[in-house]
Amino acid sequence: MSLSQAFREKSFDDLPGWDEDDHLAAFAAFRRSAFHVLTKPYRSGGLGVDFNGFTEAYAEARTVSPTDRAQARAFFERHFVPARIEAESGGAGLVTGFYEPVVDASPVRTERFTVPLLSRPADLVDIDDANRPPGMDLYLAFGRETPNGPVEYFDRGEIERGVLAGEGLAGKSLAGKGLEIAWLADKVDAFFIHVQGSARLIMSDGRLCRVTYAAKSGQRFTGPGKILSELGEIPLQAVTMQSIRAWFKAHPDRVDEILWQNRSYIFFREAAVDDPKLGPIAAAKVALTPGRSVAVDRLLHTFGTPFYIDAPSLTAFDRKPFRRLMIAQDTGSAITGSARGDLFAGTGDAAGEIAGVVRNPADFYALIPRSLVPGAGR
Repeated sequence: MSLSQAFREKSFDDLPGWDEDDHLAAFAAFRRSAFHVLTKPYRSGGLGVDFNGFTEAYAEARTVSPTDRAQARAFFERHFVPARIEAESGGAGLVTGFYEPVVDASPVRTERFTVPLLSRPADLVDIDDANRPPGMDLYLAFGRETPNGPVEYFDRGEIERGVLAGEGLAGKSLAGKGLEIAWLADKVDAFFIHVQGSARLIMSDGRLCRVTYAAKSGQRFTGPGKILSELGEIPLQAVTMQSIRAWFKAHPDRVDEILWQNRSYIFFREAAVDDPKLGPIAAAKVALTPGRSVAVDRLLHTFGTPFYIDAPSLTAFDRKPFRRLMIAQDTGSAITGSARGDLFAGTGDAAGEIAGVVRNPADFYALIPRSLVPGAGR
């Protein structure tokens, strides 16, 4: 496969702040992907970065352990060539942030804990070209199995109102199928766990557990910030996770009105917290590294690709202009486009304060394996 014309070859000297970055931290994240691909290779993205081009870099990453930043930097310079990614608009790209919330929860419903996080229902099926009925929205990757074939799954509002689970099963709802993994005290907390795709739960019985994304109802994501902006409730430039939460707190009677306009509903699975310093295992099947893992458009990009991201107006991470080497290890339904990334900020409230305010222009440089760049050599 050939590289897309969206890439513009550069030198490492062209990357602002490249010499000052902590390449050792980025190498640790890259190394996790290097071991995972022994189990299952990543799919090559549509922009032409062939997964097989990473073979040599992954092999070395599994066998070497750089002891300082200089050695890690030399590793990346030895195996890759930087290329600026042109955004579809012709301007700068965009970065946002995400994190792993930590919330109190209960294994059973109580007077306080009334909002469930649900596991994947048995009637939710994957949809592709092989089983997509004529006329079904091509966006839908999930559907509901019925005796007459797949149909669109129930949306957020229907699920939360106690939708019927199938024809002829009056009175049967998702709430009666044993899908509840845990119960939360606040509907807004639950919604933001849906948005982030994972959470650590401090259970009332003393356990610490994690929930991560398992599937979704399939409809398009519509963010509450966009809705509130269009309604004139929050100016677009003031939309952050914090301002959205503040609006919901001030208007508890309108929470459902706004949230149900986002028809997409997320289902979860339980997972262990093996290393408290790392995030959840995400779409690339490795634990996310705070400040070094980035979610990208998986249809365009290849998981495991290093990206150098230059966002000088972003200072939320460490009060310095954001110029970091990141590894593509996750994706998201709102992350679309060649120069679009979602930066993993970490776990807990402090990480949430960072992630909630990130919405900055950025230049994206993909580090492309030298074997895929004509004339790059060694």
